[in-house]
Amino acid sequence: MKSRGHKHQGRRKVWRIMLLIPLFIILIGAVRWAHANIELPKRSFSKNTDDPAYWEGCPDIDVQLLTPSEYTRPDKKRKTVNCIVIHYTANPGSTAQQNHDYFEGLKDTHETKASSHFIVGLDGEVIQNIPCREEAYANYPRNEDSISIECCHPDESGKFTDATYRTVVQLAAWCCKAFNVSPDDVIRHYDVSGKDCPKYYVEHEEAWDQMKQDIADQYQAIIH
Repeated sequence: MKSRGHKHQGRRKVWRIMLLIPLFIILIGAVRWAHANIELPKRSFSKNTDDPAYWEGCPDIDVQLLTPSEYTRPDKKRKTVNCIVIHYTANPGSTAQQNHDYFEGLKDTHETKASSHFIVGLDGEVIQNIPCREEAYANYPRNEDSISIECCHPDESGKFTDATYRTVVQLAAWCCKAFNVSPDDVIRHYDVSGKDCPKYYVEHEEAWDQMKQDIADQYQAIIH
């Protein structure tokens, strides 16, 4: 009788486990559905751009807006910014103007779809290609909630010049202030798509950590 009792207990445990398995499967499915379908809170535009304080800490910007085109400026409005994404042009020695002109030419060549909100040049100059309230093509699959900053570089290493670096830090910090984004949400293109971009700051994590710290310090300086 003792032996049969043990057998019955063993069978009950097996049945209990078998009954729990579907519950676990349902639970996992529910979590996956929620992750895919529930919209997370987003930061919205809330600043008054007519207020001079809004522009405090912003570098000089040469506004050269691209011609609306499905290949470079899709003219898609959005309401939020959740991150600032740093890129490199992957075109050593090219200037901000040359990269802007390449983007502009895509409306005619139809070579590809590409654009960014800003380009920072070798001497620290900044060209704005697309209004920040519109989507650019640079950060897929996060075009709808990100600001993109392309950075020129003098050679194949992808390392920025000192002038480019200083301006990128200043521009990224100002974007954080302007669009209610934390400096922690300044990321690399690599962090979005796994692409080796910006090359030097993917291959040298310590350099990226330093840039993040410099952006955070600059942000603190302009909000106080």
